Amino acid sequence: MEGWWSQSPETSFTETQMAPPDRSSYSEFYRRSIEDPDGFWGEQAALIDWQTRPARICDDSNPPFTRWFVGGTTNLCHNAVDRHLAARAGQPALICVSSETDSERVYTFRQLHDEVQRAAAMLQTLGVNKGDRVLIYMPMIAEAAFAMLACARIGAVHSVVFGGFASVSLASRIEDAQPTVIVSADAGSRAGKVVPYKPLLDEAIRLSTHKPAAVLLVDRGLAPMERTAGRDHDWAALSGQHAGVQVPCEWLQATDISYTIYTSGTTGRPKGVQRDVGGYAVALAASMKHIFLCEPGETYFSTSDIGWVVGHSYIVYGPLIAGMATIMYEGLPIRPDPGVWWSLVEKYRVSAMFSAPTAVRVLKKQDPAFLKKYDLSSLKALFLAGEPLDEPTARWISEGLDVPIIDNYWQTESGWPILTIANGVERQASKFGSPGVPMYGYKVKILHESTGEELTRPNEKGVVVIEGPTPPGFMQTVWRDDERFVNTYWKSIPGRLVYSTFDWGIRDEDGYYYILGRTDDVINVAGHRLGTREIEESISSHPNVAEVAVVGVADPLKGQVAMAFVVARDTSALADEASKLRLEGEIMKQVDEQLGAIARPARVRFVTLLPKTRSGKLLRRAIQAVCEGRDAGDLTTIEDPSALQQIRELLAG
Repeated sequence: MEGWWSQSPETSFTETQMAPPDRSSYSEFYRRSIEDPDGFWGEQAALIDWQTRPARICDDSNPPFTRWFVGGTTNLCHNAVDRHLAARAGQPALICVSSETDSERVYTFRQLHDEVQRAAAMLQTLGVNKGDRVLIYMPMIAEAAFAMLACARIGAVHSVVFGGFASVSLASRIEDAQPTVIVSADAGSRAGKVVPYKPLLDEAIRLSTHKPAAVLLVDRGLAPMERTAGRDHDWAALSGQHAGVQVPCEWLQATDISYTIYTSGTTGRPKGVQRDVGGYAVALAASMKHIFLCEPGETYFSTSDIGWVVGHSYIVYGPLIAGMATIMYEGLPIRPDPGVWWSLVEKYRVSAMFSAPTAVRVLKKQDPAFLKKYDLSSLKALFLAGEPLDEPTARWISEGLDVPIIDNYWQTESGWPILTIANGVERQASKFGSPGVPMYGYKVKILHESTGEELTRPNEKGVVVIEGPTPPGFMQTVWRDDERFVNTYWKSIPGRLVYSTFDWGIRDEDGYYYILGRTDDVINVAGHRLGTREIEESISSHPNVAEVAVVGVADPLKGQVAMAFVVARDTSALADEASKLRLEGEIMKQVDEQLGAIARPARVRFVTLLPKTRSGKLLRRAIQAVCEGRDAGDLTTIEDPSALQQIRELLAG
């Protein structure tokens, strides 16, 4: 292993420092990652800089907790920014484009380095030390990336919360993360409409028992802000005090925490997915090379948001670690016109683009001429993830762009793709409807949900699971709750200690996987995972709601939408259609205010009873089946069959 770590922070990895892996075939590449993880990941570790080499590559002595690169010290910010200064200081690093404010700004690696050091100094001035938490509640602006990288630089743990979340959801994350500082802004903008952030943040802090020591605010001039004396600080003013400052990188253990990110679960309490430093850096560096076909100096464009894990992995850290420019985009794919994304591909010579099927379905409704208007010759492939990709959508965009369309499947918990095609190792065909094959390091299986038996015949439906040890970049645990990590993810299959994705799947005769939907009560709305329990709790807090069931229903545009079925306390409020619409509007407004617009049900339907088993368990899958026009299955355990019939009649009407 001699020579693959950096002897000093100034030493950057070059291709000649690593023996090339066996690229005779992807199957051999994959086999080695499973059978010789130490040797395989030891080689991949050469893709980043280390201040101290690891003493041990994989420590799986305490399953299901896997520790990678034990004893090694490194830093995410160094690998994303500092190590590129010698070779490409003047090259573009961060390209911030807002079609909402009609603004565009390009930061070189040198400029990014300066801005991140300023942000780091500001956080330190506000009392942030190594291991402290910083919660980031920001629109898609440059300062959000500066704040993330600044946290990584000084060893603080950042937790980014999606800017679309309302006060109650934000408060629950403040409560759990217990941040020393919160970084936010006056407002974001969507479809030309200003979305004030500061009032939502103030209300969230009021609701939370944890009060941050300081709030750092970017004033974009979009909305007025009331400032709390002694707590709230202005980004521009504080930044001006730290011009030219130098803040060295804090060398962290590879197993230290880099960030937490919250994901919805089957209970109302969000789960803080906790990720390490070294394993994450190596996983991203390897994925940029083997999966996304990227080279230093090229441009990467992910249309996601930093509030989601895709934004962490493939807007901020992954492309920068690879020495690429990365586009950070605020706006819609159809504003000012449906060619806005493709104009950016042409202008910045984008080589790899990452988006979601919902966005493509939106574009599919527009004039196809926009796909041919711009020079897209730099684009090697379009990668899609976040929800199942249907074949008609895949074919449409494939024919329109004339580049490979590569689906991939992963989760907040995994941090990088679980299933896709690693064309950087061996060119392989994609299959429409399938995200692909297991990626190196992932021991993916399909198991029977009741017996735990492995299903090996083609097209047998079962639960998609991952056997340990999980690869680098995978979640370490649930923040401050190891027991929840084990019980939630590793104990759902009887007699087997395996990680459950909570997705149904099949595998065809060629080894390609197909994802068939969730096994739990999490729904996927336009690539955003939402817990139905969270929505139910919000609706239940309305004074005229006695009972509620929320299910995810298939939708041709968004993949799924939430549908709510409510039993009212006072049925006199449902005397006529106008009354029902009024109550439906009140409930939707309440969900908007508590959880945000992304959680708002598509419809609220009123029933006199909900379908339950004789033991009182809600039959959500049966409700979902009726909503989607499918067979509701065995209903011998249902307490009152008229409950489902009532739903059928409502939908038919």
